[in-house]
Amino acid sequence: MYLLSQPFVKRANMKNEITFKAIILGILLSMLMSGAMAYLGLFAGMTISASIPAAVISMGVLALFKQSNILENNLVQTAASAGESLAAGVIFTIPALVLLGYWQDFDYLEVAKIATVGGIIGVMFTIPLRRAFILVAKLQYPEGIATAEILKAGEQARTGTDDEATSGLKMIIMSGLAGGLMKLAEQGFSMWNIILEGATNFGKSIFGLGTNLSPALLSVGLIVGRNIGILVLAGGLISWGIAIPIYSAINGFEGEPLDAAYNIWNSKIRYMGVGAMVIGGIWSLIKLFNPLIIGIRTSLEALKQKTSDVDIPTEERDIPINYVGLILLIMLIPVFLLYLEIIQSVVIAVLLTVVMVIFGFLFSAVASYMAGVVGSSNNPISGVTIATILFTSLLLLVLLGADSEVGPAGAIMVGAIVCCAAAIGGDNLQDLKTGYIIGATPWKQQIMQVIGTVSAALVLGLVLDILDTAYTIGSPALSAPQATLMKSVADGVFTGNLPWNFVYIGTVIAIILIILDIRQEKRGSDFRIPVLAVAVGIYLPIELTVPIFIGGMINHLGKKTGSSVAAEKKGLLLASGLITGEALMGILVAVPIFVTGNKDWWPIYPGYDILGIAAFLGVIYWLYKTVIKK
Repeated sequence: MYLLSQPFVKRANMKNEITFKAIILGILLSMLMSGAMAYLGLFAGMTISASIPAAVISMGVLALFKQSNILENNLVQTAASAGESLAAGVIFTIPALVLLGYWQDFDYLEVAKIATVGGIIGVMFTIPLRRAFILVAKLQYPEGIATAEILKAGEQARTGTDDEATSGLKMIIMSGLAGGLMKLAEQGFSMWNIILEGATNFGKSIFGLGTNLSPALLSVGLIVGRNIGILVLAGGLISWGIAIPIYSAINGFEGEPLDAAYNIWNSKIRYMGVGAMVIGGIWSLIKLFNPLIIGIRTSLEALKQKTSDVDIPTEERDIPINYVGLILLIMLIPVFLLYLEIIQSVVIAVLLTVVMVIFGFLFSAVASYMAGVVGSSNNPISGVTIATILFTSLLLLVLLGADSEVGPAGAIMVGAIVCCAAAIGGDNLQDLKTGYIIGATPWKQQIMQVIGTVSAALVLGLVLDILDTAYTIGSPALSAPQATLMKSVADGVFTGNLPWNFVYIGTVIAIILIILDIRQEKRGSDFRIPVLAVAVGIYLPIELTVPIFIGGMINHLGKKTGSSVAAEKKGLLLASGLITGEALMGILVAVPIFVTGNKDWWPIYPGYDILGIAAFLGVIYWLYKTVIKK
């Protein structure tokens, strides 16, 4: 693609990359974003990638200084988004310890320790993955590309180095306003339902379908393209068009078809996605084994620096691999002590530490891959965490017995470290993609990732304590849906209530998909079948996969009509603006709720679903007309 042909920034400007003001602003935004995302995740069960909002905020603040540049902006958003992703890793797992009754309240130091260790491990795991996923696999990372376009447009407009910069910035502003206004109307004023869905039954079989009216999801689809869009939707159809109808036909259902379909999917069918993701993650690592080894070998060669032919360009330098290994070894010490404190067995604590390392790297790779496919905001981190807790709970069930009082807590602790590492991994690869496009230095970004991680870890314990005191985490006011699910999984293994059959079915589906993809590769087909793309479609609600598919088909139609490079670039700018506007407004809407603690702070004006549908169709038409221009 035109975006990746050469670094955006000349190397002469690199001396101004890490600056004092960039570090301070990165720390402050990391703390702010992590606190806001912690509340949003406990309230709604999901978080929003902070890369784009942080980039926009950073551009505004740094514009107040005489000396600032795009590389400083990039480092600020890198630190801020690390804080947001760490918040997801913490709130999806650690509240489960309170819900289990293992903790009576949130211990600030314990939360800070778990978050810091898990986050730093995640940063270290991403370092060898950068070369494999960005340089070799050439994954898209749609939100990373969008962030780069935001930064580039702002820099070009500020310096006046590009005649098209002003029009590009106007495109981003216009689409950002459109995406933001749609998000405000839907989430703030509740004018329409964000999900258009329905279900019906033929006899006992339930068939359901729906779409999310999010312009950001359309934009993700436009960026990732036709192939991934089709596969993600195919995964959704496996769940909603095949598995749910078959299950309901055999076992029947209770209540309204739509509610029954969601109950079946949530309690049974989505576990097929977990099984498929485990096999897909292992297969992805096998396929990328050589690139990973090449990346590690290149890093080792960079340490020697004996001859000029092993010198690595500045824009390709990671944190030295020997430092990475040393930091990981140091981080394993508090991990071991954490597990020893719970289990009270040195042998089992060592075993759990080994399990954490294996699953942490595996699922950091899975999360990093999926962020490259569907974007960080739609990354199924909870799916890989469930897989970790499932395996660890089963292991502890064998070692400790079904009557163990600490088994579920031990599994949650392993899941917490892995979840933090995976959340950081996916988001950081996205940030490194942004840096790759604009010509940033990887090791400097990786340092800012560590700074952002530690900054967020210092406030998340306090945020959890405040929120629990005010609302009681797990109550209707702050239901913590993901942490509740983790608690149910850990408990379910020891009580024998988990749907293992569906996990096994998911593994079989993944194996079939791998065989099909190998066949496609041998045929030289340009339509490949990466198993993780289908797996995430199985795991996600169907309404998230439909707009991604639509966006992918718009991309395909643009290429089929022979659209120009300029049209492709405008389409990307339009998509970037839509993602930016929705992400920013999603955070802005949450701010007064977070500050006041009043979930009903925004006045509501419901009943305008037709307006939401019209706006969604209007965005589809806008994207289509933009990308087909020759």
